[in-house]
Amino acid sequence: MTDTILTSENLSRLPVGPTARRGLGWWGVWCLVTTEGALFVYLLFSYYYFAVQFSRDWLPQGHAPSLKLALPDTIVLLLSSVAMVWADRGVRRGSRAQNIAGIAIAFLLGIVFVVIQYFEWREKSFSPRSHSYGSLYFTITGFHLAHVIAGLVVLLVVLIWSALGYFSPRRSAPLLIASVYWHFVDVVWIFVFATFYLSPYVMW
Repeated sequence: MTDTILTSENLSRLPVGPTARRGLGWWGVWCLVTTEGALFVYLLFSYYYFAVQFSRDWLPQGHAPSLKLALPDTIVLLLSSVAMVWADRGVRRGSRAQNIAGIAIAFLLGIVFVVIQYFEWREKSFSPRSHSYGSLYFTITGFHLAHVIAGLVVLLVVLIWSALGYFSPRRSAPLLIASVYWHFVDVVWIFVFATFYLSPYVMW
């Protein structure tokens, strides 16, 4: 029996991460998405509970909120999801440039979303302490914004890893995990947007 001497050449050939697209991390992120999704369901249920109890008078301005910033913000976030899908297809095709470009675009669009959300908050004439509507609005949108910022950190990490050439068609589980989380953030925003900005037009 001979001992194998590890050199820099054969070390580079050792497997790093799961060869499958869906390793333990993939199941782990789905457990995270499920639990976090349940929290958003509880929070949005609170909104509809108060909305049914108090009707239109519950709205701070007496009418539905403006879509001036919220609608472009929604479009920006949806486009970031499209960019992540494009990035994921790039790594599966073996196109490193497409992979890096897709993640970079998604990251930049995520930053744009955060900036627009900041200006949206500044335009509000109420605060979290003003009334129950204000408390729910800032709690839910703030909770979502925290998830967006966490997602941006994840995107930045996989962007660096992509630039370093860590991913290939055989090994891209971290990118898939990041994509699942980012798509979750986008889907949640669709429900938040529909709740605060669209439902008042339908309900009243």
